[in-house]
Amino acid sequence: MENLLSKINIRVDDCIYLKDPESSSLGKSIIKGSIELICEIGFEEFTFKKLIERIGSTEASVYRYFENKHKVLLYLTNWYWLWMEYRLVFSVANIDSAEERLNRAINLLTENVIEDGNFEHINERMLYQIIKSESLKAYLTREVDEENKEGAFLPYKSLVERISQLIIEINPSYPYPHMLVSTVVEGAHIQRHFADHLPRLTDSIKGEDSVVEFYRQIVFKAIK
Repeated sequence: MENLLSKINIRVDDCIYLKDPESSSLGKSIIKGSIELICEIGFEEFTFKKLIERIGSTEASVYRYFENKHKVLLYLTNWYWLWMEYRLVFSVANIDSAEERLNRAINLLTENVIEDGNFEHINERMLYQIIKSESLKAYLTREVDEENKEGAFLPYKSLVERISQLIIEINPSYPYPHMLVSTVVEGAHIQRHFADHLPRLTDSIKGEDSVVEFYRQIVFKAIK
């Protein structure tokens, strides 16, 4: 699967950026440097001034690609959800059992992400750390309705919709598939964050990935 993923060119919608960062080496450097910097210092402390110091460019050059740092965060979250959907499609291909396809989807949503090196300018492990701690800031904003109309959250919606259809396939009468899937996504991020920083707010059982197992139980018990 990973060899196939390495051949995929993930394209974020142009409502997010002014110039496609995938179109040039500078654009890819902006993405790579942004991931590294946000992962190191957090989104609040991230600025274009600090970014240009990291990548050795000019602030004007960065503004040709993104109008502000919020758009950079939107780009990173969109890229991540597109990547996750591609992974999901390959993971469940040729699997007849709807239960097993849903099981694999839950694993994908809740497991830790490690760097696989398929994208030279994207460190998947660092990007996952950003998604865990910063992705809520992409849509818990006053501009969310306007950005939603522009299509800024379509990749996330598409992933949730795809997994919701697996739930409906298993139990067509289950009334809350989208709510369940988005709860799994955001809840898993929070539990991973707790495990890293506030372990008394979560549980860890030796010999299992407790986050994956917890959400697997929640989903299958809820829909059955």
